[in-house]
This record gives sequence, structure tokens and C-alpha cells, in this order.
Amino acid sequence: MEKKWKRYTITAALPYANGGIHLGHLAGAYLPADTYSRYRRLKGDDILYICGSDEHGVPITLGARKEGITPQQFVDKYHSLMKNSFEEFGISFDIYSRTSNKIHHETAQQFFLDLYKKGVFTEETSQQLYDEQEKMFLADRYIMGICPVCANEKAYGDQCEKCGSSLSPKELKNPVSVLSGNVPVMKETKHWYLPLQNYEPWLREWILENHKDDWKTNVYGQCKSWLNGGLHPRAMTRDLDWGVRVPLPDSEHKVLYVWFDAPIGYISATKELRPNDWEKYWKDKDSQLIHFIGKDNIVFHCIIFPTILQAHGDYIIPDNVPANEFLNLEGEKLSTSRNWAVWLHDYLKDFPGMQDTLRYVLTSIAPETKDSDFTWKDFQDRHNNELVAILGNFVNRTMVLTHKFYDGKIPVCGNLNQNDHALLDAIKIVQQTISESLEKFRFREALQLLMNLARTGNKYLTDNEPWKIFKSNEERCATVMYLSIEITTYLAQLMQPFLPNAAEKTLAMLNLPKKNWNTELKGQLIESGHQLNEAALIFRKIEDEEIAAQIEKLNANQKEVVIEPESSPPKTVIAKAIINYDDFSKLELSVGIITAAEKVKKADKLLQLQVDIGTEIRTIVSGIAEHYTPEDIIGQQVCIVANLAPRKIKGIESKGMILMAEDENGKLKFIMPSEAMKAGSKIS
Repeated sequence: MEKKWKRYTITAALPYANGGIHLGHLAGAYLPADTYSRYRRLKGDDILYICGSDEHGVPITLGARKEGITPQQFVDKYHSLMKNSFEEFGISFDIYSRTSNKIHHETAQQFFLDLYKKGVFTEETSQQLYDEQEKMFLADRYIMGICPVCANEKAYGDQCEKCGSSLSPKELKNPVSVLSGNVPVMKETKHWYLPLQNYEPWLREWILENHKDDWKTNVYGQCKSWLNGGLHPRAMTRDLDWGVRVPLPDSEHKVLYVWFDAPIGYISATKELRPNDWEKYWKDKDSQLIHFIGKDNIVFHCIIFPTILQAHGDYIIPDNVPANEFLNLEGEKLSTSRNWAVWLHDYLKDFPGMQDTLRYVLTSIAPETKDSDFTWKDFQDRHNNELVAILGNFVNRTMVLTHKFYDGKIPVCGNLNQNDHALLDAIKIVQQTISESLEKFRFREALQLLMNLARTGNKYLTDNEPWKIFKSNEERCATVMYLSIEITTYLAQLMQPFLPNAAEKTLAMLNLPKKNWNTELKGQLIESGHQLNEAALIFRKIEDEEIAAQIEKLNANQKEVVIEPESSPPKTVIAKAIINYDDFSKLELSVGIITAAEKVKKADKLLQLQVDIGTEIRTIVSGIAEHYTPEDIIGQQVCIVANLAPRKIKGIESKGMILMAEDENGKLKFIMPSEAMKAGSKIS
């Protein structure tokens, strides 16, 4: 028999405070956790949805040094960016805290001391690389050298980002300190280790036996692989100055390992939010703990953190960890270093008021069982062809017709035929099936069920054609419109976990409050004579120009930042995939002459060019307005890609691309022949 829980402690992985939130983050942890939390609240359950910024660890100190600011200033900057993005997007955290808070430091230190006093840790001394100039031990990311696998000269001490191999600092050839550029030396240091191998029997029973049927296969499989490989002690402290100080004597310049302190951030955030009753969410056996994460965090949330909780003894352990796989972007892996990402704060600026569209698309393609791919074209298609053409269309048609026929008052429902009864049965079933899918963390499935109800509504309206029978069969028309409003009402209530803004707009038009899914979302929800409010569109169409601009921005911003030792300046290089000659030979490069140029309205960076390529005059839109004025480039020879597929930019069909070079100051310059050539001359 399935256990009935008194309350739910829901966490989403603490995002690292060294950048913004991108779509991969949203799809992996925060959106599914938000949908689930909203669902639980609609059922009237006692829940807390907990998150916050993870602000410790080596990447923070590296990022701060690179920007020339303190680690605290660095995390303040990115904590604010992430928190504001989440708030504007509408992620419904009960609290979004941060691990630099005093309450977190105190909580994490006390946790460490509790385990230390119980004799859980082992104390070990080892040789580690040390930077004599900086007078500090070097964490893995502070070390760079030659990869022993692929000979990449810029491999880090923990991983080669070129070949993907996991490494240890001692494996690197010719290691150097990222901080000083000097060759480090080996020096003895002491740390406290969590003996994971001692908890392996318990982990095997808890995961492999107790959760073989209810955990997602990707989570269960990764845990099983780790356990079958054998567990080893893992250091819970690091030699750093930035982080939670180790609360022991003779531990100067030592902090808690970020994967010891960060998950405790869930607990400290709860204490911050509910200082008087936080313990019931973390110590009561009738509270269900659920971690929403990406697959790269599975081992920490399923093996290391549960072992820490179990070793402590006073805390509940996770009942489920519904980790998602990765979201790719336009067929490639997301890469923050190359800026191959769509950032949430940018999206919110470019698509104001369209939070629900992103929620819908990311849920539709959620990487629940395997990696999935976000493309801007699919984003547009799903919005226009599903949200607008199916859901929005049905709601709008129903509301407009009810106002037209009955001045916005719900008509009296007459006798029901067989199809009407089948429709009511379908409505009753969909609420139950959506709930069942959400209980099993099948968000894509649940959303599809919602959209199927909208499809059913559209078909019902089309099949019954109330606009044709309004005068000839008033009773039948009233029944059809009554049942169509009933479908709309259920859609508005069931939309809430997925499309909260659209749900709110639709409920406002219906002049109805939210309903409790457990007690009130049953039977018929509307009454004859109820007055509707004015009808309005809940979604607008997305135009081709908007999508073209996003693709252009994505490609323009793609780069790779290679971190060099501080003795040399950072280098920025264009990161493109390796191609072969056959790929290159597909390009038709030609010499052109600019015959006319003008600024594109409402686009500060764009010029509309007329380019003579010998056989014709081409219109080409180019993002060079910040570098050249129209009058300065008339008669300019340019090199163009002549066989690029046309696309609309700001409503203008652009038929080609001007080739440009960027100098060290970011100035764009034309690439052109060394001497005058005829328009249309081929480049080979």
C-alpha cells in the first residue's frame, strides 16, 4: 500500500553562482520541481519548495580573480541575477536562499561537528600540489597541464574538456598553477574523509532493493553502476580560503568540501524560512523528501548526501530523486564557456510576458528519460501550432461565442445526447490521469493529456457547429455552449501547474476562483446564469522575424573562453566544429559591390544593403551598423556567401551573408580582395 505523507520537502539543485540560468538548468531541475510543487499546493498539501545559490568552491574564486573582484562580490552579482530571473519567470520557491548566509555556515559547521564527534570521519594525510608563490594548496581547477589521453595542453586537474577524460592532478604532464603560471611542488596536507565504503551495504539495500521499482531508470542505473564499482573514502574538506571554515583546531585555510556544504543548504534555507518548525520537514518520518536535479548531480544526491544524513541519524533521507537527462541546443551540447546557451534573463527581455510559452515548450521536450533538443524553430512551432491554434483557439472561440449568443451569461444546459455524456466522462477522466502522471513525475505525459482535452474541445465545437443552430435549435446550441464552457473551466483549473499565467487569465475571463484538486475539482464546475468577464486572447503569435533574431544572436555570441595562467591575458577564440573539404566546397563565395545602404528601422545594429554580384543585385541584411555608416560603404568591395538560404530579418528577406573579420578591439572590418575585381568574381 502506498504511504500517505503528511508533508513534502521539495528541493531543486542549488545553482552555482558563477553565471546566469540557462534553458538546460530550467528543463533539468527547476521547472519540473515548480510544476510538481504547484500541483501539490493545488491539492492542499503541506509543502516547502526549497532552493538557493551554491556560492562556494574553486570556480567561484577563479571567476572572482578573473573579474578582479572579491569572491563575495562575485557571488553577490550572480546570486542577484539568478534570483531575479527565477522571480520574473515565476518559479514558485518558498525560499531562495544562499550558502554564504551566516545561518548556512553555522548549520553546515554543526553538521560536520556532529559527524566528527560520532567518529564518522577518518583523518588522512596526503601529498598535494602547492603553489609556493601564492602560498596555497591547489584544488583541481587551479591546475592545468597536458592531458595524458589526448595531449591537450589546457587540461584541468580534474578533467580534460577536449576529450572529456576524468583526471587527477598527478596524472597531468607538465602541470602549472592557474594562479601564478609557476610549476607547483608536492606538499603534505591533512583532510577528513567520509568512508563511503562503510555505508555500501546500507546503500545497496536502500537503493537497489527498496527503490528498484519507483526510481527513474537513469537514476537507478547510475547508482547501481557506482555501487557495483565499489565505493571509496571521499575527502569532506579542502585547502581553500573561500567557503565554510572547518570548525576544528589547526584547520586554518581549510573549508568544507562544497558537496558536503551545498546540500546542507536545503536544510539551512528551511531553518531560515521556518525557524520555529523547520525540523518537521527534515526529521519527521512522515515527511517525504524529493530532490529534483540534473543527471550530473545523481551521485551527490543519491549516494554522498544520503550517506551524510544516514550517518548523522536524525534526518530523513530522500524518498525520490527524479533526475532529468540533459537538454541540448540546436543539435549541440549546451556550453556556457562557448556561450552556446539561451539565458533566462535574455529570454525574459526578448519575450516579455511569455513565460508560459517557455514553460510549455520545455515541458513538452523535457529530457525525462534521454537527452532532448531545444531549437528555436520548434519553439515557434509548438507555440503557434499548439498553444495558439489549439488551446488558445478553443478558449477564445468559446468565450467569444458565449458573449455573442448570450451576452456572456452561461446558458441553461438541455438534454444530453450520447456524445455529450462521452464528453463529460472524458473530462472526469483527464483530471485523474493528469494527477497520476504528475505523481510519477511524468510531466510531458501530463501536459499532453491537458492538450488532448483542448483538442477534444475544439473537435466538439467544430462537430456541433453552434453558430449554425443558434436560431434553428436554441436548446441544442445552449447545451453545446454550456458544455464548451465546462471544458474551458476544467482547462483553466488543470492548466495551473503548467501554464500559471494562462490559467490566471482564463479564470479571470471565466470569473471563477481556483479550485482545490482534491475536494472541489469534481463534477460540473459552472452554473447556468453565471456571468463571464470580457473575452481576451491568452496567447499571441510568434513571428518569423523574432525567431531569426534569436538564431542570429545565438550564432553571433558563440565563443570559447580559454583560461590561461594569470601571467598571460585571457584569449577568446571562435569555437567551430571541424569540417572536411566536402563541407567547405558547398559554399559559393563571391565578390560583391555595395551599391546602396540604409539603416533598418527599429534595429540599431542592422543595415540593409544592395549588393551587385554580377548576375543580379542582392538584398543582404548585415549587423554592421555599429561599425559603418551607410554613406561610407557605397562602392565597397565585399566577399559574400552567395548560396546561403534566404531568411527574413525584421521583415526583410536577406539573400546572403557579408564576410567580416573582428580585430582585437572588437571592431568589424570587411574582408575584401587585395585589388579591385569585377562583381561576381568567384572566391576559391
